[in-house]
Amino acid sequence: MMLADYHVHTEFSDDSVYPMEDVIEDAIKMGLDEICFTDHVDYGIKLDWNCGKEIPYRDGEPFANVDYPKYMEKIDRMKQQYGDRIKIRTGLEFGIQTHTIPEFQALYDRYTYDFIILSIHQVEDKEFWTKDFQRGRTQKEYNERYYAEMLEVIKKYKDYSVLGHMDLIARYDEAGVYPFEKIKPMVEEILKQVIADGKGIEVNTSSHRYGLTDTMPSKHILKLYRELGGEIITIGSDSHKPEHLGAYIEETKEMLKELGYQKFCTFENMKPVFHKL
Repeated sequence: MMLADYHVHTEFSDDSVYPMEDVIEDAIKMGLDEICFTDHVDYGIKLDWNCGKEIPYRDGEPFANVDYPKYMEKIDRMKQQYGDRIKIRTGLEFGIQTHTIPEFQALYDRYTYDFIILSIHQVEDKEFWTKDFQRGRTQKEYNERYYAEMLEVIKKYKDYSVLGHMDLIARYDEAGVYPFEKIKPMVEEILKQVIADGKGIEVNTSSHRYGLTDTMPSKHILKLYRELGGEIITIGSDSHKPEHLGAYIEETKEMLKELGYQKFCTFENMKPVFHKL
């Protein structure tokens, strides 16, 4: 059975120091057939390398987007070096906001990709993990604002493969689990747009290491996506360290089967490739 990890970070992400070669060696050792590198780009809060401005540092590491030329060159080199042992795909994780869409469109047009994760990491340039976004808002307000931003982005931006960790806001919700019924109409509208555009969603297995009580996205969302006719679904660990890589991939495949899914996807040249679960 095909084993693939489709959300993998390396030293090219500002929040990881996991060398790309080590990721590949570890993936081969654990029997993965395919991996896709999806390092972080977050316009609005981070600068590009070689942008003519001084790059700030956070916790001793440069706080910047991927160094694209070096990243692309290294992935190509890794494909040549390891291509007979594991399939390596080229991707990025786009942390898009409505006001940063033009920058992401320009970046997408600049290179050739296999796979793009579209994530809502910030809204109004405010982070979730610092609680800057939630501060001053009720639980209802920040949940609704988060999904409103996601819908607005996917209405305008189409060059992506899947929505990443679709209910990410739940990871940083100190008020507890927000009732699904209250966000269901917004989520349904988003999923209908995703399906109409021929895109998909991911299951992000990091819910286990964050100690969440549900999957990410929640089983409510996964069930709704299938009921609406959604078929394109990827599985990714969101790994930043060796202990994250490939984690809970097998368990996630079993969970998807229990929810009625029969296939999952990998990607090549931005097109889904379906595999039996």
